[in-house]
Amino acid sequence: MARKRYSDEDILKLLREIELKLADGDDVRTACRGVGVSDAAYDNWRRQFGGMGESQLSELRSL
Repeated sequence: MARKRYSDEDILKLLREIELKLADGDDVRTACRGVGVSDAAYDNWRRQFGGMGESQLSELRSL
């Protein structure tokens, strides 16, 4: 199975969706699988993009 490459904007959207599912009471594994990513990818993305907004992402990209 081929890997899917997500853009930075897509990663931020997925992180928000997962956070909403976690707030509703799901565990990390269930929330990640509901969105269609692995929990390892979620951990890596959260470490890289955690707490970042759209404006901060554009600043990061401009560097």
